Amino acid sequence: MELKYVNIGGIILLDLNKLLEITTKMQASDLHLTVGVSPTVRINGRLKSIDEDKLSQYETEKYAKDILGELYEEYLKKGELDISYSVAGLGRFRANVFKQRGSSALAIRTISLKVPTLKELAHPPIIKELINKKRGLILVTGPTGSGKSTTLAAMINEINNSREAHIITLEDPIEYLHKHNKSIINQREIGKDSISYKNALRAILREDPDVILVGEMRDLETISIAITAAETGHLVLSTLHTIGATKTIDRIVDVFPPHQQQQIKIQLASVLQGIISQQLIEKSDKQGRVAVLETMVVTAAVQNMIREGKTHQIESSIQTGSKYGMKSMDMALAELYKKGIITNEVALNYCIDKELLTRMLLL
Repeated sequence: MELKYVNIGGIILLDLNKLLEITTKMQASDLHLTVGVSPTVRINGRLKSIDEDKLSQYETEKYAKDILGELYEEYLKKGELDISYSVAGLGRFRANVFKQRGSSALAIRTISLKVPTLKELAHPPIIKELINKKRGLILVTGPTGSGKSTTLAAMINEINNSREAHIITLEDPIEYLHKHNKSIINQREIGKDSISYKNALRAILREDPDVILVGEMRDLETISIAITAAETGHLVLSTLHTIGATKTIDRIVDVFPPHQQQQIKIQLASVLQGIISQQLIEKSDKQGRVAVLETMVVTAAVQNMIREGKTHQIESSIQTGSKYGMKSMDMALAELYKKGIITNEVALNYCIDKELLTRMLLL
């Protein structure tokens, strides 16, 4: 694919919008622009150079200025900045601009203009059942780049298309743009519409929401307010960078000082509706990646385990809870392997319990 160059003051640069166009056409998830390296995209989890010429400091600085605009001075003070970026006729992107060794670098993620549906993502029916709840806390967890934002967008889309509700999202930055349908959707961007998640969450209960999306539960106060919002009759959706229900619950509890942990266990047991933990893994035919999901539904038994601090028992409940719509990460991996979608090696690389998964693969 031919790259486009522009002449700025006698200096020849690769055109940023052309780079983004190529990234989109190659169906890459990310574009990396760093001094001393040629423009590089990530396709199905793997990095691939799209040009032979290495980028100069002048080029990456120009790209940073182009994307950040009036926020460039703020970026120079902070050293890093997240921003959503749109190109007419091409699409939306989430850019993180950051300093490294005194120069600017950019990590730019592509965002589809079309908000996905749960059906298009082939997510299990239990997710639809969970978001039909009128109150409580639902968490979508997984490592960076595992598709959490996409799953959350599909969940909001489902609510928007199925019932009347006032939905408020707190995002940093806003990724998918939702249109009002049966619901009213107000999307607030942290840094632009509110100075922090904490401030936005403190105000949100005075804004008459039915559904609240918190882009990420980053600290004690954000987690605490999100749990309170769920307790007071709202449906709260949020994310954590954890893999598996057990680690997610432990992470939340561990954020709090020891003298508060028992109270948080009681609160969490009463408001948590379910945890969806996901990873994106390479298909066996190398033609893309597939989402593998663990789904945990909070039953009376799981509530007791959370309340009593017996989270190590939750994995067993998930494995035996298929009638409630539960499925463990290892069960989901074994299922994909038996369908020929992923290889044995990949399944073992992403599993929770290698010994257990090995037995599952032999069944």
